[in-house]
Amino acid sequence: MNVQLKVVTRDNWEEALQLKVSEKQSQFVPSVAVSLAKVYIKPDGENVNYIPFAIYDYTKMVGFIMHAYEEETSDMYWINGFLIDEKYQGQGYGRAALTEMVKWIVNEFPHCEEIRLTVYKENHNAQELYKSFGFQPTGVIYGEEDVWRFTIRK
Repeated sequence: MNVQLKVVTRDNWEEALQLKVSEKQSQFVPSVAVSLAKVYIKPDGENVNYIPFAIYDYTKMVGFIMHAYEEETSDMYWINGFLIDEKYQGQGYGRAALTEMVKWIVNEFPHCEEIRLTVYKENHNAQELYKSFGFQPTGVIYGEEDVWRFTIRK
């Protein structure tokens, strides 16, 4: 396995749109199309920037993950729209992609002290992954999802 994150561009966006989770998971994560729309619509405000990434294993696209952030902060660095295509789930891609995303954020934004994400209470698989990685629930609820955080050790 050689997991890499590559920005979604005009060269790979159509392939990214084909990614999907199983029917029972579809309530837990937005489609790639919705995530890509956020890049241009900016639903969280003008200060929030979005960077959509396709998750690759060598040349095979296996998933999607997006980073949203407010640049002049230390704690507004978010992971969202994270999904592994249903054909590739259960093979370690989720943990590998999460590792790559956290490394990328820390390298790109050295002043980042905390990375956040949201997860539905019913999404036990995602919660287990996040907990085993070191994310902790904050007790804050955003919409219908719990906010979790990962503290950067410096």
